[in-house]
Amino acid sequence: MTTTIGKIFDLTIKRYPNKEAIYDVRKNVRYTYKEWNEQVNRLANALVKEGVKKGDRVSTFMFNTEELGTAFFACAKLGAIFNPINFRLMPEEVAFIISDATPKVVLFEKALEPVISTIENRFDSVSFWFIDEEAPVYAASYQEKLAAASSEDIQADVNENDIYAFIYTSGTTGRPKGVMHSHRNMVDQSVLCIASQKLEADDVGLVTAPMFHCAELHCAFLPRIHSGARNVILHQFNPKRILQLIGQEKITKFFAAPTMWNMLLQEDLSQYNTDSLKLGLYGAAPMAPSLVHALHDRFGIGLVQAYGMTEMGPAITFLSEKDQLRKAGSAGQAAINHDIRVVRTRENGPSDPDDVVPVGETGEIIVKGPCMMIGYFNREEATEKSMYKGWYHSGDIGYLDDEGFLYVNDRVDDMIISGGENIYPREVEDVLHAHEGVLDVAVVGQPDDRWGETVTAFVVRKDPKLTEEDLEDYCKKSDSLANYKRPRKYLFCEALPRNASGKIQKFVLRKQLEELFTQG
Repeated sequence: MTTTIGKIFDLTIKRYPNKEAIYDVRKNVRYTYKEWNEQVNRLANALVKEGVKKGDRVSTFMFNTEELGTAFFACAKLGAIFNPINFRLMPEEVAFIISDATPKVVLFEKALEPVISTIENRFDSVSFWFIDEEAPVYAASYQEKLAAASSEDIQADVNENDIYAFIYTSGTTGRPKGVMHSHRNMVDQSVLCIASQKLEADDVGLVTAPMFHCAELHCAFLPRIHSGARNVILHQFNPKRILQLIGQEKITKFFAAPTMWNMLLQEDLSQYNTDSLKLGLYGAAPMAPSLVHALHDRFGIGLVQAYGMTEMGPAITFLSEKDQLRKAGSAGQAAINHDIRVVRTRENGPSDPDDVVPVGETGEIIVKGPCMMIGYFNREEATEKSMYKGWYHSGDIGYLDDEGFLYVNDRVDDMIISGGENIYPREVEDVLHAHEGVLDVAVVGQPDDRWGETVTAFVVRKDPKLTEEDLEDYCKKSDSLANYKRPRKYLFCEALPRNASGKIQKFVLRKQLEELFTQG
């Protein structure tokens, strides 16, 4: 039997036809697996009527919706390539992806119509389908398309090695690239995530992180469907609504980036019933040890961390419940069937996979495993560089301890060199995160004539009275921060720039710093 995403969906329907599959909070619509399958089949048949064939692309541009999940499985069944687009992108960024991926159909929603309306006239060969009521004149009605289509299962020749999706990188450094994943890649990823979260059919998951991103889509949503669990889909992240839904829908497990978990902790938890919650999955960015402790203390739940990148599915390591406090700050151990090495970085060209550094020494993190991408769409040179000698070169700096636990220090590009000393921003960030007046923090290097670079901290205050002097005194007294690593400047801001996966966009902060430096 060929293992495809469409096939595992069919097998779940066979096991649990009358079990509730999804609840779309925005529309207040609930589907059993059997009912949802009819919607998936209608969309697949409607796409075929539109001329979509195996290998053609279908893009979605929407927040978290039932329709995005339906498109995900409809494409999988007919062999079309699924392309979810980041809803945070501006018109020119969306236009770039549509031009690059060349979809036959783009599904979009009312909240994002102003973006599509400014670019749709550039794409005569693209059919735009509007999922809400009263479609604009240039778009077809998604609901009418489905109403006119058959609910019979589609018969298509889809192989596990076929490309299932183009997932565009979230871009911490520049233009996004289309990561190509096969069906088999993501079925394997799903199995890893089922095991790491101990998912069962009785679980109830909450979709609150962006569904277009592989962290939610591949590590949470797909594994829950694979397991036959129920899914509650929240249109956009909202801390109060999340806490209400945990009690209302008896949520047991869900994924959120560290910054999202931190925002939940800012609410008055005594006003909500969160007793049903068993486990929280986090990833997309490191979690400060102080936040791990706070979540453990206030929610009383188990935590599992997944670390990885879009190119690997994304998860390559997991930090289990039992190791959260013992190994706080670690990204965990290699996922099943994954081989992780830390190798010496090279100034020119990719790191050599055989130049492995000793235990405890920092270097570039490289990985090989069954969920590795096929490559970047139309980017041969970038593919060859990132997959040098069959290993994916992450660009992340870290080290392995003597038990095989991985610690991620930073991106290669984010390391600060001050007076000839290497400073990893995360070390400084972890110290500042522990200050009770700090809500969020990011550390970058500022060019300096004398030292090469000095440390600058961008800080989001929890306590509005927090001053630069308070933080300076705090860092001076810290037993965890050498004097040369101490920030020489603190800049207070309302929020930190983050990409869709929750990763801080430090290139934006460096640009802001450069502008401030230029202004004097």
